[in-house]
Amino acid sequence: MEVPKSPRLVATSDGLLQRRRLQADGTPQCVPFYPHEFISRQSSLGLLDHSANPVVGATLDDFDPLERQRLRQLIERFSGDANLIGLTDDELDGALGLVRTVDGQRVPTIAGLLLIGKESALRDHLPTHEINFQVLDGTDVRVNDAYRTPLLKTFERIMEQFEVRIEEEEMQWGLFRVAIPTYDRRAFREALVNAIVHRDYSVLGQVYVRLQGDTLSISNPGGFVEGVTLDNLLVVEPKPRNPALADAIKRVGLAERTGRGVDLIFQGLLRYGRPEPDYSGSDATTVKVVLSSTEADLPFIKMIIEEENRTQSPISLDALIVLSRLRNTRRIDIATVTQAIQKPEAQARAILERLVEIGLIEPHGIKKGRTYTLSAGTYRDLGQSAGYVRLAGFDSIQQEQMVLQYVQNNDKITRKEVMELCRLSPDQASHLLHRLAAEGKLNLHGKNKGAYYTAP
Repeated sequence: MEVPKSPRLVATSDGLLQRRRLQADGTPQCVPFYPHEFISRQSSLGLLDHSANPVVGATLDDFDPLERQRLRQLIERFSGDANLIGLTDDELDGALGLVRTVDGQRVPTIAGLLLIGKESALRDHLPTHEINFQVLDGTDVRVNDAYRTPLLKTFERIMEQFEVRIEEEEMQWGLFRVAIPTYDRRAFREALVNAIVHRDYSVLGQVYVRLQGDTLSISNPGGFVEGVTLDNLLVVEPKPRNPALADAIKRVGLAERTGRGVDLIFQGLLRYGRPEPDYSGSDATTVKVVLSSTEADLPFIKMIIEEENRTQSPISLDALIVLSRLRNTRRIDIATVTQAIQKPEAQARAILERLVEIGLIEPHGIKKGRTYTLSAGTYRDLGQSAGYVRLAGFDSIQQEQMVLQYVQNNDKITRKEVMELCRLSPDQASHLLHRLAAEGKLNLHGKNKGAYYTAP
């Protein structure tokens, strides 16, 4: 029996509410669904914007004039919504959803207190708000700063902590001068903003920003909202858990305007030849992303910059993902690319053919057996010409052995059978058979369509 998924909370006729959870051994279990858990669940379903709710007991006196001034300064510094600059305080509060009118009185919203509230008001009304910045050296804690200050102030403090620890190497290739940081600033900023915007403010817990060795991890309470998974993270439409807070932060200029900040996080790592951001530590209650600061691949960076200069446009994220995968795995097929870019096969094929056209990759084989590798020119640009020779040589040796083994088992082979066996084009199959015959490893019988080959 199948029961369709409900977009809202469901109870029995007796008023019994239960929810499913996974036990330690991975098996599902039904447990009571308590009222204090409703807000969290409704927020993840998109049925409730918790950040837009008025804060019971809060007044306009709980807003900090200094934080409102900070808000105005950030709008100008980060080129936020220009329409906000000339507004009065009351107009600004209304435009950003920092207040709501309740019984004729303007009352701060949760988003309002988080952005420009006094620290005392945050402690009294939003005890769940806390962001921790940690620097670990093995098991030793070098820095462990907890911030319960308004979000804008906290954002600035953490960015300052980040800046003093980032290292930067400057490289020059001809006319191109490129700064290569240990962590891309935009990627870090977007990851931090995502944790702030998407955390679940209805549950206790902290946002953690943790530097340890060559990794930087950012985690927040609250899993992915309904409809967002690891398998569609790159393509799903933006679904903020706290739309009012997300909109305010975007209009201030701290977040990517289109809501596609995850793209910037991926680009900020891949264009330096580093691994993709790792979200595998996320679960039903937490979202965690890990950024790597492993040594940058300088030839790869140079290749990307030269290609962008040639086309006068940024290289797409999909292309970066494909090139990055090929650097690591040497060979990919259409199914791998479809999974990697999280898009339909037709779009994956278009990306691959585009990269073939501009000479960055090259195809091998035909139909379902078609695979792709970096081109000889790309290997040369990366300073790995020997790698291409080894890869191409392995293909040739493998195909030869497959043909000879087939003849040994079946007494003869035709060009059509070679095409199917090795996934080669007609010309490639003919060339392989002619070479094996010339080397004395096969004998040719017949001609044209009736030609076949046997062992000598």
